[in-house]
Amino acid sequence: MSQTVRRAIDILEFIARRPRTQTEVGEHLGVHRSTALRILESLREGGLARRLPDGRYAVGHRLAGLAGLALEQFGLKDVAGEHLRLLGERCGHTVHLAALEDEQIVYVDKVDPVDGVRLYAQIGRPVTLHTAGVAKAILAYVSRERADVLISGCDFAPHTATTITSRAAYRTALAETLARGWAVDDGEYEDYVNCVAVPVRDGGGEVVAAVSVTALKAKAGLAALESDVLPDLMTTADTISKELGWRP
Repeated sequence: MSQTVRRAIDILEFIARRPRTQTEVGEHLGVHRSTALRILESLREGGLARRLPDGRYAVGHRLAGLAGLALEQFGLKDVAGEHLRLLGERCGHTVHLAALEDEQIVYVDKVDPVDGVRLYAQIGRPVTLHTAGVAKAILAYVSRERADVLISGCDFAPHTATTITSRAAYRTALAETLARGWAVDDGEYEDYVNCVAVPVRDGGGEVVAAVSVTALKAKAGLAALESDVLPDLMTTADTISKELGWRP
């Protein structure tokens, strides 16, 4: 990649966070103000940046339009599909992708192990909020208000000895998920399976989905999933997030 193109990309990411002055852009790039101005003006002429009345630069309307077109081409499932398949091949367990859609969380994709037991999870159906790892991985990161709306419809029915059966206990589980960066399902819906789940972010940094690896306890207990599978799962979720436009 040429230096000019690299600087232009860096500038767009920089001014996308908030409008910046020519001097701020120059300092960010470590170049003279004149160099920053030249690139800024080129971006402005192309509609990718615009100059505000106070002299600061912000992203241009053309860039917003291009972003919208890009989103139409790269849906979550399309972006994630190949990464989920490869993760499933490497770990040998079931991989799920769930997404936050309106006021529910639904399974949008699933990869079953080639030579293993297929676990039940119907694509397009809502997840069981108080037991699913993917639900905890999403709800731990959304606003308290939105999480409350989703949780309000949860009956907290017991399914196994480890099912979370109260709103207070669930809030504690979400806080633990947020603190460590991933969620678990410790046999909370079916006592013979467990899973680890990691959030997926969109281009604006918002958590919109989660990827999980679910295994029969006879094949891999929770400790084994955390030590052997979680690092690869986290890398996969980060890769999907970055292809959706997220930048750490």
